[in-house]
Amino acid sequence: MTYPTFRLDDQVVVITGASKGIGRGIAKVMAHAGATTILCARSAAELKTLQEEIETEGGIAHAFPLDVTSVANIKETFKSIFEKFNRIDVLINNAGLGFNHPALEVTEEDWDEMMDVNMKGLFFCAQQAGKYMAKNNYGRIINMSSQAGLVAIKDHAVYCASKGGVNMITKVLALEWAEQGITVNNIAPTFTYTPGTAERLDNPEYLEKVLDRIPVKKVADIIDIASAILYLTGSSSGMTTGTTLVIDGGWTVQ
Repeated sequence: MTYPTFRLDDQVVVITGASKGIGRGIAKVMAHAGATTILCARSAAELKTLQEEIETEGGIAHAFPLDVTSVANIKETFKSIFEKFNRIDVLINNAGLGFNHPALEVTEEDWDEMMDVNMKGLFFCAQQAGKYMAKNNYGRIINMSSQAGLVAIKDHAVYCASKGGVNMITKVLALEWAEQGITVNNIAPTFTYTPGTAERLDNPEYLEKVLDRIPVKKVADIIDIASAILYLTGSSSGMTTGTTLVIDGGWTVQ
């Protein structure tokens, strides 16, 4: 019997949107688990700071600036990663936008901006990672969805549409790539406390409205999300593919 392990030693793990918020926390958890963390985001300066923090804590990190709205940049970056390490074991497709848009006020620019990152960028990152994972007949892709991809949320028509699309992309890729040893899954968080959400969640009235929808009566933190991802990144999750792991404290069961 082989007992499960959640160590990621010798695994090359690519994280998009790694410079801040949930992505930053995920990168630190992956490094703590022994992974060679590949930090991707637009800000080279923020990536350098994170890389230095991970290395100070004893982890391994490399920064690759990446704009997920540019397919050409995606192709160049993943090619460079593969050429440097000769493998890509895990992709955590975390880069995303989450603006509120009342439906009657949505502009074409609002729609395109959200879809370019949340769906187009996510898909082409997965495509490039999958291409290189297939060379080694092994891979784990974890896409960042949301509870908003499962239930409707007022003023989130574009966001809900983008995350619903992510759910279907994940299912199709899981079917297409299973024979290459690649699993593809989603994480679907509820409201998560980060420096970016603190302004809203620190507002008692706003927080009360959120907690009214969450049976466990608390919002998620970054470790809640990263811990779930850690399961999906490892060899122990090989029978889990095409699914959505919901980290929502019970929001979507109502």
